[in-house]
Amino acid sequence: MCGIVGYVGTREAGPILIEGLRRLEYRGYDSAGLAVVNGAHVVTAKEAGKLNQLEASVASGMPRGRCGIAHTRWATHGPPTRDNAHPHVSGDGEIALVHNGIIENADVLRRGLEGEGYVFQSETDTEALVHLIDHFWAEGGPLEDAVAAALRKVDGAYGIAVVSSRDPGKIVVARHGSPLLIGVGPEGEMMAGSDAAAVVALTREVVYLDDGDYAVLEPGGYRTFHLETGEVERAVHHVSWDLAAIEKGGHDHFMHKEIFEQPTSLRNVMRGRLLPDEGDSRLGGVAEHQFDLGRVRRVVITACGTSWHAGLVGELLLEEYAGIPVEVEYASEFRYKNPVLEDGTLVLAVSQSGETADTLAALKEAKHRGVKTMGVVNVVGSTIARATDFGIYLHAGPEIGVASTKAFTSQIAALALFTLHMARRRTLSVVKGKELVDALERLPGQVEQILAMEDEIKQLAYEYKDARNFLYLGRGYQFPVALEGALKLKEVSYIHAEGYPAAEMKHGPIALIDDDMPVVFLAPRDPIYAKVVSNVEEVKARGGRIIAVVTDEAPELQGKVDHLIRVPHTVPGLMPILTSVPLQLLAYHVAVARGADVDQPRNLAKSVTVE
Repeated sequence: MCGIVGYVGTREAGPILIEGLRRLEYRGYDSAGLAVVNGAHVVTAKEAGKLNQLEASVASGMPRGRCGIAHTRWATHGPPTRDNAHPHVSGDGEIALVHNGIIENADVLRRGLEGEGYVFQSETDTEALVHLIDHFWAEGGPLEDAVAAALRKVDGAYGIAVVSSRDPGKIVVARHGSPLLIGVGPEGEMMAGSDAAAVVALTREVVYLDDGDYAVLEPGGYRTFHLETGEVERAVHHVSWDLAAIEKGGHDHFMHKEIFEQPTSLRNVMRGRLLPDEGDSRLGGVAEHQFDLGRVRRVVITACGTSWHAGLVGELLLEEYAGIPVEVEYASEFRYKNPVLEDGTLVLAVSQSGETADTLAALKEAKHRGVKTMGVVNVVGSTIARATDFGIYLHAGPEIGVASTKAFTSQIAALALFTLHMARRRTLSVVKGKELVDALERLPGQVEQILAMEDEIKQLAYEYKDARNFLYLGRGYQFPVALEGALKLKEVSYIHAEGYPAAEMKHGPIALIDDDMPVVFLAPRDPIYAKVVSNVEEVKARGGRIIAVVTDEAPELQGKVDHLIRVPHTVPGLMPILTSVPLQLLAYHVAVARGADVDQPRNLAKSVTVE
């Protein structure tokens, strides 16, 4: 989950590294640091806290040199202190290393190294690796040989970048389970980063490393190797988005910007994929697998967090329209439960980043069991995108806000496209297919209507900003929205919130309801609307303060709720896209009203690349 950036070339590395860290700070902001090779020395600077602490410390004296690495941390081993901040250095200060991931045998390595006289300065697992590289360095040998020898003794996940004054002018990078890429810049400049945001200011040409790869970056070029097979070739990919896509663009926060980008992101996920006359969808990423899709008898969706909520909507869509049995599994639990994956099962991995560690582990288990795999991801070239048999890209553009917004609605839209594709090849009529296509086409404009209600929702947020607890309730397609609305509020405002199926309220949560408990009901007019109205009555009878998200004037709720938020109507299977947007705005404005750091919520980071 940490951010890594490296630079080697003709310019001073320090300012480029700081700029790269700024682009990556959403990956971790417990501490930050950099190391630059300056002649016969490695000069390091690191500070606990956010990046501005590091910037302040180097403002009067940026380390000089044209080769360096940098890091922004999300703490795993050891609290966020200066000693635990990266880079970590060898005892003589001649090797510096930054690391994303967890070294599972770090304690064993540490004891062995301490027995040989190595002295540790931090509580991190990472420091064991930098001393191990020093241990394996043969006098006169190159840095990459020492790194490769050390990595062969490591268990766990890593994305690393290493520099040394013993072998100056080069960076050695490696990955296993944690993402890392190379940026191929102009005039021989080379960069490394844990995602493309780190390098896109310099170049949009990138090389994605595979698990087991390591690479040597020097002015003028790079070489890639695999720990088991030696030198290998990895393709160069073009990043389709530019620097403007990862700027705030006049918004106060990335989360706000990305909420308002949803009409565009929805159009992008559907562009060129809808066939209105045929009531069908065209999915190039799955087209060549038609025969395999025809054999699918069961789908298992695996994901984490917000993507898991999108998967719950996908389950309901596939079962209603395509008649396929679906299970949704937490990726973090999937590979530990001996899942039943018989022939005819399709495992569908959903991940915005395409690098989520638990989802990757679940995917590897599915591939080991020999079943077909599919990805729904946003980041082109990501590990999940490359590991699955086929899939759908969201094309939602970079999502920088830690609290996912546009990725969630884009994931639902992509799952709806896949549902349509599957259903039309089974029993769904062309008439019903056209109805779904028409509803999909209208979604971007309907989201724009909801965004125009921001002032109304902002006023509501200020009214409830001091609440200590929230309850979100929905039924059917709205239950995943209740979960997602509660998660958004927890993530950015730190208010305790829970999402439940509305009928389950009577089986425990109703005991919490009083006049200090705001209750958000998802109540669009759908086949189970009357049941939700009954649940509203039960809360009202106990003094709960009720906010209801509805699709019309809702005369049945007049006088029974404190606030109505009206959204446009669509078919039930697509309503989650519309009902989730006001909940995103509510969470955002509650957080702002409480003075929370919306884009850098405490204890969270964007891409969860460790288990």
